[in-house]
Order: sequence, then C-alpha cells, then structure tokens
Amino acid sequence: MPTRTPPWAAVLGALALTAGPARAFYLPGVAPKEFEDGDRVEIKVNKLTSTKTQLPYDYYSLPFCRPSDILNAAENLGEVLHGSVIKNSPYDIRMGESQFKVLCRKELSEKEAKLFSTRIREEYRVHMIMDNLPAATKMYREMADGKVVTMYDRGYSLGYMGAPMGVTPGKGAARQPYLHNHLRFVIKFHKDESFTGARIVGFEVEPLSVKHKYKGDFASDPSPAKLETVPVGPDLPPQPVSGASEIIFTYDVKWEHSDIRWASRWDLYLYMGDDQVHWFSIINSLAIVLLLTGIVAMIMMRTLRRDLNRYNEADKEDLQEESGWKLVHGDVFRPPPMPLLLASSAGTGVQLFFMSFISILCAMLGFLSPANRGGLLTATVLLYVLMGIPAGYFSAYLYKSLKGAEWQKCTLTTALFYPGVVFLVIFLLNFFMWGKGSSAALPFGTMVALLAMWFGISVPLVFLGAFFGYKAKLPDQPVRTNEIPRQVPAQAWYMQGPFNILMGGILPFGAIFIELFFIMTSIWLQRFYYVFGFLMIVLLILVITCSEISIVLCYFQLCNEDYHWWWRAFLTSGSSGLYLFAYSIMYFYTQLEITNPVTTMIYFGYMGIAAVVFFLITGTVGFYSSWQFVWTIYSAVKVD
Repeated sequence: MPTRTPPWAAVLGALALTAGPARAFYLPGVAPKEFEDGDRVEIKVNKLTSTKTQLPYDYYSLPFCRPSDILNAAENLGEVLHGSVIKNSPYDIRMGESQFKVLCRKELSEKEAKLFSTRIREEYRVHMIMDNLPAATKMYREMADGKVVTMYDRGYSLGYMGAPMGVTPGKGAARQPYLHNHLRFVIKFHKDESFTGARIVGFEVEPLSVKHKYKGDFASDPSPAKLETVPVGPDLPPQPVSGASEIIFTYDVKWEHSDIRWASRWDLYLYMGDDQVHWFSIINSLAIVLLLTGIVAMIMMRTLRRDLNRYNEADKEDLQEESGWKLVHGDVFRPPPMPLLLASSAGTGVQLFFMSFISILCAMLGFLSPANRGGLLTATVLLYVLMGIPAGYFSAYLYKSLKGAEWQKCTLTTALFYPGVVFLVIFLLNFFMWGKGSSAALPFGTMVALLAMWFGISVPLVFLGAFFGYKAKLPDQPVRTNEIPRQVPAQAWYMQGPFNILMGGILPFGAIFIELFFIMTSIWLQRFYYVFGFLMIVLLILVITCSEISIVLCYFQLCNEDYHWWWRAFLTSGSSGLYLFAYSIMYFYTQLEITNPVTTMIYFGYMGIAAVVFFLITGTVGFYSSWQFVWTIYSAVKVD
C-alpha cells in the first residue's frame, strides 16, 4: 500500500505528492462516477508512443479493429499540443461482468503487416483510457536491497521481438515481430456504504500474443466458441506479423474488488523511484544557497560596511590613491550598449518567470494534476499570454531608465522577438512531424488559434503594460553620470567577462540539475511528473541562488573599477541556460535511444527552446537583483 503524504507537504500546499505517494489525491472540479452492475464502461483509445522515435501516432493509424462510427473526444489545447488524439473504441465492457470476447478478424495486407512490424520494432506502446484512468501495465523491479517493488508503466507494448517459431533463440539469431492481439483487462473497483454502485479505481492491461486457431468457417460464426485457443495463456503459440496474414483480436475482462479508494487511485501511476533522490536534490540546493548566503552576508556586513565607512570619512584627496567601487560612481549608471535588447530580454524574462511560478503554484495545489489531461500545458500557454502586462511594464520601465526614447520599438521587440523565434522553430519542426504523419504535428486550426492568442491578446497586453511602464515616474539616480566615460583598468584573467559569466551559471544550474533529470524523464520517457511541492521549493532556491551569485560577482566587478555591469549581471546567472543545453546533450546520449535524424532534430529543437527560456528567467532574476544592489550601495555612499 502507498505511504501517507508527510505533514509538511500539506503546510506547503503540496497536494501533489512529495516524499511518497499520497493516500488521497485531491483534484478540484472532478467528481467520481458510480457504475451499477451491467452499466457499460467505455474504453477510449488515445495514441501510440515510443521513447525511441518520440513521435506519437493516432491509434487508428494502425489497422486495429474499429467501431462503426469513430468519434473524437473533446480535447483541450494542452492535449492537442501534446499529440493526444482520444477516440472511442469497439470494446464492449459491462460493469461486474467477466467475459471473453472476439473483437474482430483482420486480413492484413503486406503494407499493413509491414506497418505493424515497423511500429513493433520501434517499441511503440498503446495508450487507452477508462473513466479518466490511463491503462497501466504491471512491472517488477528489484531494488538495491533485494526487495522487489511492483511498478506500473503507462499503456501496453504493441508487441515484441522474438525468435521465429521453431527456431531456438541464440546469440545473433534473427528476430521477428509478434503482435499483442489479446488484451486481458484487469479492472479494479471499490464499493462503500457511502455511495451506491461501484467506482473504478484501477485499469490494468495484460497483453498477450496468441495465434488463434478456430473450427470451421470463422467468418460465418465469429464467436468465442469457434476458437480452439481458449482459454488464452502465455503457453500458446504467438501471433507473428510478417507478410499478408490473418489476425484475430480478442480480449477478456477480469473484475477485482479493491480497498483502494477513488481519491487514491492515481497512486500507482505516480511512483517515481527512490524518494531520497528528491530529498538529496533539496539538500544539495540548500547547501549551495547557504554557501552563497554566507558570502553575501560577509560582503554586506563586513566588507561593504567597511567600504562605506572609509568612503564617507575619507577626504577627497585621500581617495585619489584609493581603489574600489566608489571610484566608478560617475559611470555606474551609464546606459549599456544595446539597451533595447536588454530591456526586451528582461521584460520577456519577467513574463516567463510569472508564468512558471503561477503554473507550478497551481499544479502544487492540485488544480493541474496529471489526472487533468493537458491542463498544465493549457494553463502554461494561457498564463504566458496573460503575463504580457508585466512584460510590457518592466521592459518599458527599464528602457526608460536607460534613457531610451523609442518605446514603441522596445515594446514590439518585447512582444515579438523571442516569441517569434520560438514560433519559427516550432513551425519548422512541425513540417517534419507532418511529413512523418505524427499526431504531434499541430493542426492548421491550432496554429491559427495560437497566432490569434499571440497577436490578439498577448501583443495588446504587452502594449498596455508598456504604456503604464513608460508613464511611471523614475526616481532620481543616487549619483550623477559623468559626461566623459572613465577608462576601465586592465582586468586579471579571472575577472574577464567570459570567465565570470561561465562561472556564474554553474551554481544556479547545480541547484536544479537533479530535479531536472526527473522533469526530462517525464517529458522524453513518458513518465508522470507530480512532485510539484519539491519543484516549487527548487524554484525558490533557484531564485535565491541567481540573486546571490549575481550580486557577489557584480560587487567584485565594481571593486575592480569595471562599471560595465548591466549585461554582465544578466548573463552571469543566465549562463545556466547554456549548462542546461549541455546537460540535454549528455542526457540524449546516456538515457535515450533515439537514432532517427528527424527525432534528433525535434529533441534538440525543443531543448534549445527550453535552454533559452531558462536563460531568460535566470538572467532576469540576476539582473534585477544586481540592479537593486547597485542602487542600494550607491545610495548609501556620500559623493561630492
């Protein structure tokens, strides 16, 4: 039985599971459904997925048995973006009725058999849904302590590769594909005095490959009584798919009473391995934060206070031979090169940060749980669009602070530049997915809808925020800027820009890389990610880390009389995006088995977008922290 959620998770609002699978899974707005004996329980088919190709396909892209009328289930934006195509199926299942049925008999052509064979070789899995529960396959994994743990994988394998019938398996022997044409549905239900009927709390699938034999003319009487291969078991000859052939699809249903309550039925899908790894991630991140906090505290309480006392008490003549951050007071607020790009980058970073924070917060509170299919992706897209107001405000305010006058151009750049680059990359990748016939390819209508949201909602909101940002009154700068720029003295190699920038990104990335592994596993290896309580903590630690490392390096830079801190502050913590992309390369070669060039292009295209998003968020946090730090220290020093 799953363990109970620890108390601290409730304090944090982490209704998504944290230190272990929860005993209760709360999903606002979703109510349980009770079934009476004999009620039809519908099975919907979703899609075919493979961790090798990363290209999902429609279930009926393969010649499975079909109902008389194929109906599309209602899908939200997130499901479409995720490549889900949910449709009805011909399975006829009645509550509480254990049965064996013949689904259909298919005469496969050479082309259809080859397509089945290809998908089996590519290790595709079939996904189904019953009462909003995805089909799961049991697995057994032996842990390091020798304990065997029961785990569940989403969907069931389409087939497997095995030795040809009559051939003894051996090393280097040829293998041929076998199709899982018989499904055993193990449906678990729960009954209680508090409600009538029964609630479905488990949907397991046991796939089997059986080469059915039948008596007489099966086409005239397609009933289970005609089959000689009943009951079905693993000892029967498997069903190969090689060349034109006949395949009979069958299924049987087994009902099991379960003590699992409806609120806990998702627990079996949400096991993500050793929970100590997540705790190690938090402790690792906290250690980094404590280290940086100590350094910042030392700078603030000792070094900076000593500097302020010396600068405020020393005579002007004494300062001629001094060195330090006060000597660049006449240049520290000099506008940097490319102020428009800096302002638009910071504005987009603010937009992405608020989008990420609110999305994770809603997921942590249970509103965007895995049970709400496509909810997280839909909310993320909508929040990005709505966060155009803070993006426009912060970009315009910063641009005005940097003496910029072309606020319309700055606003257009904020609204169009980075979203345009991302949309262009997705649009190009979409062509390749269209060419492969994948359901992950966005339909034309969805592309139009996204463009309408972008230009119809996001862009006007950015302009609205920019209007208020440019109208906002700027406070007087703590020091005046000299007309003639001060010459920057020669810097030691370890104080050079590229070295500082690369070193600055290591600690923010180190604070999140363990949790990043689980996130990438959920995306590319078809796992559920649910520990949003942990993710919120990691996000807060990341914000603190970016702030502190940017402040520390900015202080060292100013102490060396280098006043070009604007872009350096943004790039210092933002360089963690570069490490994220480098990590994605390592992950590609160590965790994935992708060999298809199109899939490789899709993987690195999407990971490139993720790296840019991470760069903008972390860079923006570091930049605004450094800006506040610089403003504070120069407000405290006396300048003649």
